[in-house]
Amino acid sequence: MGAPAAIVDEAGSLAEIRLALAPALAQAAVFDGWTEAAVDAAAQAEGVDPAIARLAFADGPMAMIEAFVAATDAAMRAHFADGRLGNMKIRERIGALVRFRLDQAAGLEEALSRALAIQALPTNVSRALKLGWSSADAMWRLAGDTATDYNHYTKRAILASLYAATLAVFIEDQSEGKAETSAFLDRRIDGVMKFEKVKAQLTSKREHFDIVRFLGRLRYPQH
Repeated sequence: MGAPAAIVDEAGSLAEIRLALAPALAQAAVFDGWTEAAVDAAAQAEGVDPAIARLAFADGPMAMIEAFVAATDAAMRAHFADGRLGNMKIRERIGALVRFRLDQAAGLEEALSRALAIQALPTNVSRALKLGWSSADAMWRLAGDTATDYNHYTKRAILASLYAATLAVFIEDQSEGKAETSAFLDRRIDGVMKFEKVKAQLTSKREHFDIVRFLGRLRYPQH
């Protein structure tokens, strides 16, 4: 057990190894699934000791999927770090962020389909939900969201659902340039924006609600 630990110390933490191997692992998962064979293939492609790679992913398929999602989150943050989202409307920001993630997944449809099946297993549902929430949070933060009240939670829950639904369409989409996925995403964003508008109106009315005046009307109703 001492040798692997020493190698890990030299190569970096296991977390760093998982992140570094994630893209190649996803490519291998297209053919081998999220398995040890895919880990070995990724290790060989990246010049990492297979024994160390297996140690990094000892937690199994979910650890592999989590690493791929983390790598996608990191790539997304790096891509939009230049502030290019700043001049966009909020709907355009969300659209750009989701489309970037889909671009990262191009050619990995089979691996993603297998990943969704793994995440749907009862033993993995909790981790899968946290994974979706984490990515939604990363997108909202890049989009400039600073909400700290209940909106913080509703926005992330809605975006996580939107992204999951869009990803499911993306996996099955055989149209030219994934046109069906793009149209689906636009419709879902339209729906979210309408919902947010209505929610804001209701919230505004609630904030201006005068409880004393309301109780007075109950006691002395207008004729």
